[in-house]
Amino acid sequence: MIQFLLGDETVQADGFAPETSLLDYLRIHRARTGTKEGCASGDCGACTVVLAEPEGEALRYRAVNACITLLSSVHGRQVLTVEHLGEPGALHPVQQAMVDCHGSQCGFCTPGIVMSLFAWRHSPPPHDRETALTALSGNLCRCTGYRPILDAAAQIAGQPCHDRFAQNTALTVARLEGISTAGALHDGEARAWLPASLDGLDTLLQRHPQARLIAGGTDLALEATQNLKTFPALIHLDRVSELQRLEVHPGHLLIGAARTYADCLEALQEFPGVAPLLERLGSLQIRQRGTLGGNIANASPIGDMPPVLLALDARLRLRKAGAVREVAIESFFTGYRQTLLQPGEYIEALLIPRLRGNQRFRVDKISKRRDDDISAICLALRLDFDDAGIVTDARLACGGMAATPLRGARTEAALRSRPFDAAAVAAAQAAIPQDFQPIDDLRASAAYRLKVAQNLLQRALLEWTQSPAEVRHA
Repeated sequence: MIQFLLGDETVQADGFAPETSLLDYLRIHRARTGTKEGCASGDCGACTVVLAEPEGEALRYRAVNACITLLSSVHGRQVLTVEHLGEPGALHPVQQAMVDCHGSQCGFCTPGIVMSLFAWRHSPPPHDRETALTALSGNLCRCTGYRPILDAAAQIAGQPCHDRFAQNTALTVARLEGISTAGALHDGEARAWLPASLDGLDTLLQRHPQARLIAGGTDLALEATQNLKTFPALIHLDRVSELQRLEVHPGHLLIGAARTYADCLEALQEFPGVAPLLERLGSLQIRQRGTLGGNIANASPIGDMPPVLLALDARLRLRKAGAVREVAIESFFTGYRQTLLQPGEYIEALLIPRLRGNQRFRVDKISKRRDDDISAICLALRLDFDDAGIVTDARLACGGMAATPLRGARTEAALRSRPFDAAAVAAAQAAIPQDFQPIDDLRASAAYRLKVAQNLLQRALLEWTQSPAEVRHA
């Protein structure tokens, strides 16, 4: 039985297919039509709702896209929609700020914007323009313009956050903790499960080999919303504690495969360029659901994190029925959307070597727009230097340049055993077309991708060897 809080109401939902989205449940079965369907792919933000779950004695509020959040994913959580915010005769402060600052015209996108601002105001500080922009990066508005919306954000940032949700925190936490957050969710003939441990997950996979694994679901849910596929059964991974681990060791980071991008951001800041990359990966709604393991397992050639992990020589810990093996991520991708995972095997964790003092690293993402867009090309570069400034080893990896995320062996060879200078970059640029044969598609032409990859090597040279003033005038 799927059980959660819809506002202050305890809800028990049964008889729903595993692919039922939270959006369809809210609109069709609960008449909560304030939550809009715009794109059904997690791009526009019109369907944004807020999920709350216990975090110690507090509640953690996350804005998510209801269109690609499956109903079974909200078991044991509180779901808040725009209808829950106001009280009889009074708007919530977020809603009032939108009115005061003229932040709405047609109103179609407004409920999603209000919910994003609500979650932002209930998140830890700072509450400034930059964090407001991040919170709203997944909410598109065609008619109002964003200045009055940001004015509304500034207005609520200056007010105390003492609404009834904050006042009822202890009661809400107690009610959510009273819901069992692991076990079987019976949906008629179809089923979904919420294992709490790796052993429980292994047992379920042996009993139900046809079940699909789902962590954030930001990619898997598109099979239902865009391609109208049905799922025979689902096994949710986000309650498996071992898959949420984040361990910082002297030589490497260990990150559980079901840990979200948002929860990895702080740890990954030690790698130059990775935090800005993650802040451009989808929207905040996506990053609060999507996971590193999912980004790798779906084997998309345009995923943002695989080039980073390839350039850092990351390894994957794979598990099947209790047996564990480690593989280099370089060998993991075997073809377009194909991996070496065996039936019943899954990614348990990522092991990412930390940079040493003689290593330089960078990553660049090129896309048509800055926020909430898929890259045309993503290039990650790591160079190892000796004391004389000679490149002793090189790793260059690209996304969007082949059927899989791929390292450039010839380009790397052109950079080794020499200083990283204009001559080395010219040699590497000449090797790029030998390593990569991209295609023309709607995001970029093959010629554009090759030229940009070459230019990104030149950018690395300028930014690593010249002062900022020299780079600006280059």
